[in-house]
Amino acid sequence: MTATFSTRVLLDVGRAEDLPDGEALRITPAGAPPIAIFNVEGEFFAIDDTCTHQDASLSEGWVEGCAVECPLHTACFDLRTGAALGAPAKVPVRTHAVHVEDGVIRIAVTP
Repeated sequence: MTATFSTRVLLDVGRAEDLPDGEALRITPAGAPPIAIFNVEGEFFAIDDTCTHQDASLSEGWVEGCAVECPLHTACFDLRTGAALGAPAKVPVRTHAVHVEDGVIRIAVTP
Protein backbone atom coordinates (compact mmCIF):
# COMPACT_ATOMS: atom_id res chain seq x y z
CA MET A 1 0.00 0.00 0.00
CA THR A 2 1.27 3.46 -0.87
CA ALA A 3 -0.44 6.70 0.10
CA THR A 4 0.61 10.27 -0.62
CA PHE A 5 0.22 13.13 1.88
CA SER A 6 1.64 16.48 0.77
CA THR A 7 5.06 15.65 -0.63
CA ARG A 8 5.63 12.60 1.56
CA VAL A 9 4.96 9.05 0.45
CA LEU A 10 4.11 6.34 2.97
CA LEU A 11 5.68 2.99 2.11
CA ASP A 12 4.86 -0.39 3.61
CA VAL A 13 8.26 -1.97 4.19
CA GLY A 14 7.26 -5.34 5.62
CA ARG A 15 6.25 -7.05 8.83
CA ALA A 16 8.04 -5.91 11.97
CA GLU A 17 8.46 -9.53 13.08
CA ASP A 18 10.50 -10.22 9.92
CA LEU A 19 13.23 -7.71 10.87
CA PRO A 20 15.03 -9.15 13.93
CA ASP A 21 16.55 -7.00 16.66
CA GLY A 22 19.96 -5.65 15.62
CA GLU A 23 19.33 -6.25 11.92
CA ALA A 24 18.87 -3.89 8.97
CA LEU A 25 16.91 -3.98 5.74
CA ARG A 26 17.73 -2.04 2.55
CA ILE A 27 14.94 -0.84 0.28
CA THR A 28 15.07 1.15 -2.95
CA PRO A 29 11.85 3.15 -3.34
CA ALA A 30 11.01 4.59 -6.76
CA GLY A 31 12.16 8.19 -7.07
CA ALA A 32 14.22 8.15 -3.86
CA PRO A 33 17.69 7.00 -2.84
CA PRO A 34 18.10 3.64 -1.07
CA ILE A 35 16.91 3.60 2.54
CA ALA A 36 18.12 1.46 5.44
CA ILE A 37 15.64 0.40 8.12
CA PHE A 38 17.07 -0.74 11.46
CA ASN A 39 15.51 -2.60 14.40
CA VAL A 40 17.09 -1.53 17.70
CA GLU A 41 15.48 -3.39 20.60
CA GLY A 42 12.05 -3.23 18.93
CA GLU A 43 12.33 0.41 17.89
CA PHE A 44 12.62 1.05 14.16
CA PHE A 45 14.70 3.75 12.47
CA ALA A 46 15.13 4.68 8.81
CA ILE A 47 17.97 6.65 7.23
CA ASP A 48 19.34 7.11 3.74
CA ASP A 49 21.41 4.00 3.12
CA THR A 50 24.45 5.68 1.57
CA CYS A 51 27.29 6.94 3.77
CA THR A 52 27.91 10.65 3.22
CA HIS A 53 31.69 10.14 3.34
CA GLN A 54 31.91 7.58 0.52
CA ASP A 55 29.51 5.40 -1.40
CA ALA A 56 28.92 2.54 1.06
CA SER A 57 25.73 0.86 2.22
CA LEU A 58 24.99 1.66 5.87
CA SER A 59 22.61 -1.31 6.06
CA GLU A 60 25.75 -3.47 5.81
CA GLY A 61 27.35 -1.66 8.75
CA TRP A 62 27.48 -2.49 12.44
CA VAL A 63 24.81 -1.31 14.87
CA GLU A 64 25.64 -0.45 18.45
CA GLY A 65 22.95 1.22 20.49
CA CYS A 66 21.33 3.85 18.28
CA ALA A 67 24.35 4.26 16.00
CA VAL A 68 25.48 2.57 12.83
CA GLU A 69 29.11 2.30 11.76
CA CYS A 70 29.83 2.42 8.04
CA PRO A 71 31.50 -0.78 6.84
CA LEU A 72 33.97 1.11 4.65
CA HIS A 73 35.79 3.72 6.77
CA THR A 74 34.17 3.46 10.24
CA ALA A 75 32.15 6.68 10.00
CA CYS A 76 29.28 6.55 12.50
CA PHE A 77 25.77 7.99 12.30
CA ASP A 78 23.05 8.46 14.91
CA LEU A 79 20.00 6.47 13.80
CA ARG A 80 17.64 8.89 15.57
CA THR A 81 18.93 12.14 14.07
CA GLY A 82 21.17 11.13 11.17
CA ALA A 83 24.04 13.15 12.69
CA ALA A 84 27.58 12.18 11.76
CA LEU A 85 29.16 11.08 15.04
CA GLY A 86 32.78 11.10 13.99
CA ALA A 87 35.36 11.27 11.26
CA PRO A 88 35.69 10.75 8.44
CA ALA A 89 32.01 11.66 7.87
CA LYS A 90 31.02 15.26 8.55
CA VAL A 91 27.67 15.47 6.76
CA PRO A 92 24.58 13.87 8.34
CA VAL A 93 22.37 11.33 6.56
CA ARG A 94 18.69 12.06 6.01
CA THR A 95 16.26 10.36 8.39
CA HIS A 96 12.73 9.15 7.65
CA ALA A 97 9.76 8.84 10.00
CA VAL A 98 8.91 5.23 10.87
CA HIS A 99 5.61 3.92 12.21
CA VAL A 100 4.51 0.38 12.99
CA GLU A 101 0.80 -0.16 12.44
CA ASP A 102 -0.87 -3.55 12.73
CA GLY A 103 2.59 -5.15 12.75
CA VAL A 104 3.61 -3.49 9.46
CA ILE A 105 6.61 -1.15 9.25
CA ARG A 106 5.72 2.04 7.37
CA ILE A 107 8.13 4.82 6.51
CA ALA A 108 7.42 8.34 5.27
CA VAL A 109 9.70 9.24 2.37
CA THR A 110 10.08 12.65 0.77
CA PRO A 111 11.01 12.00 -2.89
